[in-house]
Amino acid sequence: MKYLKTYFFLFTFFFHYNIFSQNINEKIIFTSSNPYTFEEIISKSKNSKQIVYGKLVIPYDSLNPEKKFPLVIGVAGSEGWRDHHYDYLKMYQKSGFATFELNSFKSRNIESTVGTQNEVTVAAIVVDAYNALETLSKHPLIIKEKISITGWSLGGGVTLFSAWNPIKETLGNNIQFASHLAFYPPCFFDFENLDFSDVPIHILIGESDDWTPAKPCVEFVDKLERKNINITVYKDSHHGFDREGGLEFNENGYSFKNCMFEVNSKGDILMNYLNIPMSNPFLQKLGFLFCVDRGVTIGGNKDARLKSFEFANDFMIRTLKN
Repeated sequence: MKYLKTYFFLFTFFFHYNIFSQNINEKIIFTSSNPYTFEEIISKSKNSKQIVYGKLVIPYDSLNPEKKFPLVIGVAGSEGWRDHHYDYLKMYQKSGFATFELNSFKSRNIESTVGTQNEVTVAAIVVDAYNALETLSKHPLIIKEKISITGWSLGGGVTLFSAWNPIKETLGNNIQFASHLAFYPPCFFDFENLDFSDVPIHILIGESDDWTPAKPCVEFVDKLERKNINITVYKDSHHGFDREGGLEFNENGYSFKNCMFEVNSKGDILMNYLNIPMSNPFLQKLGFLFCVDRGVTIGGNKDARLKSFEFANDFMIRTLKN
């Protein structure tokens, strides 16, 4: 009888595992474009077409194979997809979310933009994200009103700026992200137009971040004075605080701790002092000379990592399931 109970438990466990723990994996391909600036998005300038792909993972319920799921779209940073990004996606899948790994870099045969920040721009990835949103909102197993976006560093910027209404109203096509969760995004921008989406927006950032500093993010949230936009600052934490492992110094990374760029209502990002739009790689490099330093610290903080994972999971449950 003792062995019979053990076998029954193991059978029940593996039966439950096989029903509820399998995933559906799909490669999703769609057409996007390559704008260099937000101004090109808002003015609807013609840009070269770009084929972009990503990996969609949907939890599979064999008892209800037509069940629809809320979706989290993930956007990597300038180093591309890293282990801790995948850790988040796996956590979301276990919590009953579909996930989409947006591959803006690999779609353009780029591995990293560290040290240049111009091979694939935030503007281009924002367009990718909205095209992914439109494509995935039509998927038969996705709840189109329950699609969130999250990203890290460069991807955090995409997450944050995709909530800027001049961009949303241009690209949205009557759909929008249900929420935005940005990890250590670049906030060193002074927007002339402070019209942002009214859906939940949250920033997670490290107090000691010298790549994308926390202070401009705090000031950004304070300036907006909106109940739907909030920030969490983790003490003694650097860029990439949610990684595993200790601190490292990246000599190629741009430090923007001394930068604040104006963004006019047309979407132009202006050089400090000269007020010239940084509308191409040469002008961007020239604009960076006024304030950008080389060399940044990046690495994990165990306490901040634990708290950020817990917060991220709760945020998605609150904004996509409740």
